[in-house]
Amino acid sequence: MQKINIEICAFSIDAAKIAEKAGADRIELCSNPMEGGTTPHYGLIKAACEKVKIPVYPIIRPRGGDFCYLDDELELIKNDIQICKELGCKGIAIGILTKTNKVDLVRLKQIVELAHPMRVTFVRAFDITPDPFEALEQIIEAGCERILTSGQASNAANATTLLKQLVEQAGNRISIMPGSGVRAENLKQLIKATGAWEFHSSARIFIPNQNSAVDNLGFGQPVSCKPEQIRKMREIADVESNLRISSH
Repeated sequence: MQKINIEICAFSIDAAKIAEKAGADRIELCSNPMEGGTTPHYGLIKAACEKVKIPVYPIIRPRGGDFCYLDDELELIKNDIQICKELGCKGIAIGILTKTNKVDLVRLKQIVELAHPMRVTFVRAFDITPDPFEALEQIIEAGCERILTSGQASNAANATTLLKQLVEQAGNRISIMPGSGVRAENLKQLIKATGAWEFHSSARIFIPNQNSAVDNLGFGQPVSCKPEQIRKMREIADVESNLRISSH
């Protein structure tokens, strides 16, 4: 029986464990939340694979900013993919574009081949491509498993029309996973409006520093996820899954 899946973006091993316990189906593992997520370090990937039973997909992004990478950066990407494979990750999340923000199909195919048997999620680099329908077909051609997208808007809830069109065009060939601003408060509406079977959320909260003296140095705060949000999303997803299945 197919169910609606909830992927949670986690920036620490504690957050990954919280997400799993609260009902997440998969973890997108990242570092550097203020840069939109970059490749997590070796120790974090290893700990997640050992301590979390649900699939772990580290993001492979050597830096913040755009998704057009230099040759040296591509070597970093390839090395990090190999590490993920050796540590037992079920998949990776990555986006790679040309200078004109089109899908870098040649490099993406190389990455998917290198990652095998891990699966590949194409991340929100998709949201800056000039033609999302063309990009969708290229990502399918490359062999990716899913696309994480906000529907080319800042918030997925503001792009349900495009998301629904992408879901319909994708059919059973690839999963369209709406993300950005997905919360328990709008998940039911997103499920009904888009027809998607997977949704991505950070359920993000900031944790106060144990020593407030750190606050004056500008080092930021630890980021975690809110278990109540995830549990509520899990409940909504399960109810809507059953309604979909019973209606077919």
